[in-house]
Amino acid sequence: MHPILSMENIKLMLEHISDGVQIIDDNGHLIYCNHISAKLDDINISDAIGKHITEIYPSLKEEKSTLLEVLVTKKPILNREQTYRTYKGKVIATINSTLPILNGDHIEGAIEISRNITSYKELSEKVIDLQSKSNTQETESFEAKRTPALYTFEDIVTAHSEFNRIKAVAAKAASTEIAVLIYGETGTGKELLTQAIHNASQRKRKPFIAQNCAALPGSLLEGILFGTVKGGFTGAVDRPGLFELADSGTLFLDEINSMPLELQAKLLRVLQDGRIRRIGDTKERQVDVRIIAATNIEPNLAIDLGLIRRDLYYRLNTVTLWIPKLSDRKEDIPLLTQFFIKKYNGLLFRGIKGVTEEVASLFNRYPWDGNVRELEHVIESAVNFVDQDVITLQDLPYNLKKFSNAHPKFYTEQPQRHVDLGLTETLEKTEEEMLRYALLKCKNNTAKAARLLKIPRQTLQYKLKKYHIDEQ
Repeated sequence: MHPILSMENIKLMLEHISDGVQIIDDNGHLIYCNHISAKLDDINISDAIGKHITEIYPSLKEEKSTLLEVLVTKKPILNREQTYRTYKGKVIATINSTLPILNGDHIEGAIEISRNITSYKELSEKVIDLQSKSNTQETESFEAKRTPALYTFEDIVTAHSEFNRIKAVAAKAASTEIAVLIYGETGTGKELLTQAIHNASQRKRKPFIAQNCAALPGSLLEGILFGTVKGGFTGAVDRPGLFELADSGTLFLDEINSMPLELQAKLLRVLQDGRIRRIGDTKERQVDVRIIAATNIEPNLAIDLGLIRRDLYYRLNTVTLWIPKLSDRKEDIPLLTQFFIKKYNGLLFRGIKGVTEEVASLFNRYPWDGNVRELEHVIESAVNFVDQDVITLQDLPYNLKKFSNAHPKFYTEQPQRHVDLGLTETLEKTEEEMLRYALLKCKNNTAKAARLLKIPRQTLQYKLKKYHIDEQ
């Protein structure tokens, strides 16, 4: 064994990771526990070492322990959710990965890595409970209730011809029941467009529920979407999922490219036959839900990177709406600027008339990596602090003032031309040179290089892989 991999160094590393780690021997007795696990489970390490795992966790039944299950099966368990009660009475929710420790075919123990998701679970369950109560109230007296989807197509401000065409397509899609896929960078207004579709549809008086797939761990997301039944896993209770709560309405799944592929397979089945099964249940339930999904990565790139199942993409691709980024529709910047000034004048009781010519010029040059959302936050900040009736450069956030002062010229020289090649080869060679130049200028920082090239970071990584450009 290499000296770096000595037991002392391994223990040192385990004590400095952010997850809990426990190791048991082949009899189920605890032989190692790092301080994160001890803090999470309210246990005293010196008192717990040597005790059987069920003695340390009195509420844990032997047949529900992932560690003991691995001792029997000799097979790893990955990303399983558990909810249990510590001996002090605290309820803990974790995502566990448990691996057997084998010597040939002989099992010598098991190691478990636990990630604390208690706060995520509590928050998500509160949201579901609130949604459920809201839906119950709406069922009892729905005519007096307002749909939670607040925006319509009239709220989408644009003078951009392509975006107006997309709005027209979306309005036609709203009158149908087909699934919709929306692509747009973060902050372009994907949920705004989704709410407009819902409010123009026959489902406008029914539930609208939005869930960001990147906001929760995959195993927790499954329970949130499909629901759970008591006994489905340790600590599980009878709880409906978002599909049931959105029944007869619309479910918006944002950043679907962050959803685990195995969960995408279950989503595909819902799209095909409208049936769901709660975690741990044997009974299927019929739901009538319209799915609108969104991705912040180009769909074809997401497929190539293995982030979206191809069959799911084909099922969602009946209508695909591509929202242009703000830097590609500069004619919208003055319109949106005035729109947000008017909005925050009303909210903050101000009387701001507009922006100076210098600010308008800066807004037109600025790349707006955060798109419309970033512009809105800039206006909100300025309206809060401006002393005059117009917004000046001095009223803007630091990053915009810094951009105004520096305003670097990104490319000081043109990539070499390759006129002896065909058009495709020339374009590819030019693209490769621009990628290399951007990485060089940004000292191999891919995030900065992506901003320099005005492309998503995931797109840059894909292109680096395509041209075999190593990141250092």
